[in-house]
Amino acid sequence: MNTAALAGKLAAPRGKQSLSNVLRKAVKLPPVGTALLHEATTARGRPLSSLRAEELAALIKAVPVHLTGVQPVASAISTAGGIRFDALDAHFMLKAMPGVFAAGEMLDWEAPTGGYLLQACFASGIAAAEGALQWLAAPAE
Repeated sequence: MNTAALAGKLAAPRGKQSLSNVLRKAVKLPPVGTALLHEATTARGRPLSSLRAEELAALIKAVPVHLTGVQPVASAISTAGGIRFDALDAHFMLKAMPGVFAAGEMLDWEAPTGGYLLQACFASGIAAAEGALQWLAAPAE
């Protein structure tokens, strides 16, 4: 949706709806998006509700995210915990819940954050999807 169309939706009378509801319903903005908008306007010293429709549309289309610092790599590492590998079969299906598959960070592993973790999530997701397809294609017992 372009900025002008977005501004048009935001300028429509909203009745008793809150701005958050308008953002959620009219422009399909998830709550985390609304939170980012609040952060962006608070940083400028203005409440989100004070923006005109055109300003709000422009902000939605290009919300600034300012990096104010970095954390040490130790705090960026994927957290441990999750479903143990011995609870899964070779196709990533839960042994205790046939037809339920797990992949990525649902699994109990510790991995470096970044490309390797993403690749492991993607690869286990593909493996679980293939397992699910096999399970669905198998004749019922």
